[in-house]
Formats: sequence, structure tokens, C-alpha cells
Amino acid sequence: MIGASTPQQPEGLERDPSDWVTGDEPMTAAQRSYLDTLAKESGEQLPADLTKAQASEHIDRLQDKSPRVK
Repeated sequence: MIGASTPQQPEGLERDPSDWVTGDEPMTAAQRSYLDTLAKESGEQLPADLTKAQASEHIDRLQDKSPRVK
């Protein structure tokens, strides 16, 4: 129980990216690299100025399409 301003979340449960404190910050270099790979594999193009939260949502979506991530 760190912070205690929100209900305690069960361990192992992912938070919704829209609830992230840093979700509005620019995506990380690791996210950019992974998204680049996933987007190329799926034939998609994505904007280069995504936030961390947006990048995470695209990663989740593209992983579902990728034969590599099954």
C-alpha cells in the first residue's frame, strides 16, 4: 500500500494506460523500437510522437496481430 490514495490493486494486474501518472510523457526508446518492429511486421505506420500510454495500447494491439508473439 504505497500512496494509499487509490484502492490497492491485486498483484500482477496491469493498470489501464490512461490511468498512468506518466502516460502523457513521450514514449520510451524501448517502446519506439518495439513498436517499429511490430508496425513493420503488420504493415502499419504509426505517428512518431506517441505518448507512453498510446504506445502501450498500440503495442498490445499489434502483439495480438503478430505471429511472433503467440
